Amino acid sequence: MARNMHPLHRKNQFKLGTFSSNCSSGMSITNVPERWDASWDNNLALARMLDDAGIDFMLPVARWIGYANAGDSNFQGHVLETLTWAAGLLAATRRISVVSTVHVMAFNPVVAAKQLATIDQIGHGRSGLNIVAGWNAPEMAALGLDLPDGHDVRYAYAEEWFEIVRRLWSSKERFDFDGRFFKLKDVHADPLPYDGLPPVINAAGSKEGRDFAVRNADFLFTPAIDLRRSAEETAELKALAESRGRSVDLLTFSHVVCRPTTKEAEDYVHYFGFEHRDIKTLDRVIELQFAHAQSFPHDLLTLIRDRFAVGHGGYPLVGTPEQVADGICAIREAGFSGTTLSFVDYAREFPYFRDEVLPILEARGLRAGSHEEELVIEQVG
Repeated sequence: MARNMHPLHRKNQFKLGTFSSNCSSGMSITNVPERWDASWDNNLALARMLDDAGIDFMLPVARWIGYANAGDSNFQGHVLETLTWAAGLLAATRRISVVSTVHVMAFNPVVAAKQLATIDQIGHGRSGLNIVAGWNAPEMAALGLDLPDGHDVRYAYAEEWFEIVRRLWSSKERFDFDGRFFKLKDVHADPLPYDGLPPVINAAGSKEGRDFAVRNADFLFTPAIDLRRSAEETAELKALAESRGRSVDLLTFSHVVCRPTTKEAEDYVHYFGFEHRDIKTLDRVIELQFAHAQSFPHDLLTLIRDRFAVGHGGYPLVGTPEQVADGICAIREAGFSGTTLSFVDYAREFPYFRDEVLPILEARGLRAGSHEEELVIEQVG
């Protein structure tokens, strides 16, 4: 597969992916019985369904202990590890990209570079890397690691980590590395990634994090809480990247409740997101996010709390197929190049989105038709 045909590098369509299907309950902090069961079989069935529909990518969340001592929903407690998950899904699909989310503090860069290159070989160039510098202190403690207090130290560590990975991926020549955090001797990589460096995603809210992203990432992943604010933010971040001679696209995440009528959609949101929200877990998630991360604006706490219960802070795409398509168009108009999608039950709800929303997006020119996707695969393969 030619690198410029990687699903995340296609320029002719607004990118769509899924988020957090490797985690129990996905992105919904709810106790409803139909919440997502993140079994391997369910993820495999979902990946094949997404692949057939022409969805561009799957993005996982990396968790090690979940939200211990919180509520009863086991929100993101059952978690499929992201590198092995990606390897299995890439072997079972043919055109979708499957991203690995990597906590840099938890993985030696030489080991991670080898794992990710192997995954890219399995997928014939369809892998991706989501770099996480670290924010969840209890999970780092569970691994015997101390989360540095300052964002400057976390991202200095991530910068050094990724410098090593990038050098390993770019050349088979052996090298030593004498850095602040890593002292390496005579390292090299073989195999390299399938066809050039896999695309890199980074979610960052702090100044240090966004500086890291515009230097190193292909995609900056950031919430769309208020689209007017987002439009200003995306323009600033793109300008910052351009001032440094780089091009960085912006991705966000959304939660979908799509039904034949507006009332059905809104009633379902009220049912799972308000009547049956897991309050103890919701409080714990927000506590951790606001203590250690700066991805969400702290001045919008009430709005964010409700959004977290429904879709972990994702932009709400709620209503009829036309209304959901309108929301996706509004996200694009705010300057984003794509969005992830989450559902209370991905496998049960995605087919309706596929059948009703995707054709609207194709008619509006946001997405290529499935026949065009097949032509791309034939030409590349």
